[in-house]
Amino acid sequence: MERRSFLRGAVAGGTAMAFGYTLMQGAAYAAPAQPGTGPYGPLGAADANGIRLPAGFTSRVVARSGQKVAGTAYTWHSAPDGGACFADGTGWIYVSNSEISSTGGAGAVRFDSSGNITDAYRILSHTNRNCAGGKTPWDTWLSCEEVTTGYVYETDPWGVNAAVRRPAMGRFNHEAAAADPVRRVVYLTEDMSDGCFYRFVPNTWGDLSSGTLQVLKAGSATSGTFTWANVPDPDGSPTATRKQVKGAKRFNGGEGCHYANDTVWFTTKGDNRVWQLNVAANTYQLAYDDSLVSGTAPLTGVDNITGASSGDLYVAEDGGNMEICVITPDDVVAPFLRITGQSSSEICGPAFSPDGTRLYFSSQRGTSGSSSGGITYEVTGPFRA
Repeated sequence: MERRSFLRGAVAGGTAMAFGYTLMQGAAYAAPAQPGTGPYGPLGAADANGIRLPAGFTSRVVARSGQKVAGTAYTWHSAPDGGACFADGTGWIYVSNSEISSTGGAGAVRFDSSGNITDAYRILSHTNRNCAGGKTPWDTWLSCEEVTTGYVYETDPWGVNAAVRRPAMGRFNHEAAAADPVRRVVYLTEDMSDGCFYRFVPNTWGDLSSGTLQVLKAGSATSGTFTWANVPDPDGSPTATRKQVKGAKRFNGGEGCHYANDTVWFTTKGDNRVWQLNVAANTYQLAYDDSLVSGTAPLTGVDNITGASSGDLYVAEDGGNMEICVITPDDVVAPFLRITGQSSSEICGPAFSPDGTRLYFSSQRGTSGSSSGGITYEVTGPFRA
């Protein structure tokens, strides 16, 4: 079956975050994505917010660091980073981390069914460099600390229940998390030049208080098969988790992570790659590698990642041209948007609203190049279904 047909069929009836395809056991690996014309055409001139978008798309500023979110009493946090959207009745909530040392945490903005901001508030406080994270199937946000012995914190997007630290998920330089409801595990990336890729197997699905941390084992090639091995000491002291299992595969700076339909996609910023794991067949391959493209690579500074119901994958740049690029089911990679005048920043936290019509993301340091200058945006337009 053609990859595109399989991909679209796999996500039919799913949410805006569902995408992926199943690589059949023994099938040939697909080639990494190559530059081409994106599904929305060329980027237009920069709009009033300094964002270049395809025809039919518009942007607005949702929040600015150090300023109160419009119509609320909440001052938006500095260095906005990873994020996700949660359905809230007929509206939704966008959650955003704060990558600030010692006082990081996370905040949230609530929207009504028309996209109007109705509230904003803090959901996690006094934690350390909360970089990325991930959404759980039971509608909590996993906020991850990007420090040597960092924790994962499970937080309530509605801000009602107190955040809970989840030490069983390991102490290491956490980046992103992605839940797999089929195998009932949570995948975790590690932002180190010799980092690993992990999964946490809870004793009870829906309860992250106890379980087993495992690390991926594979050869040094960019495609092949893999296995999982238990990490003896998830506390990571005195021996770091990534150094406890012989044969653990090394990844150069793990960043964003996304799961759908037996597939995990994650990025590594040190080598500008997007990796793809078929967790049903236990095989892995490259979905994108900037050193393997024909001509000029459109996607560099590979960082946060999310997906749409169309099967399109959206990858944000840390630096590069300050773009969010799309990788289509046809293995075409092209710019979707570009932020101008903010070359000292990075794009973080891309996430779609539950209906798939709005894309949220942040420029972590905005026009000032400082963590206090972060800007969170919304893009609305004819995203394909």
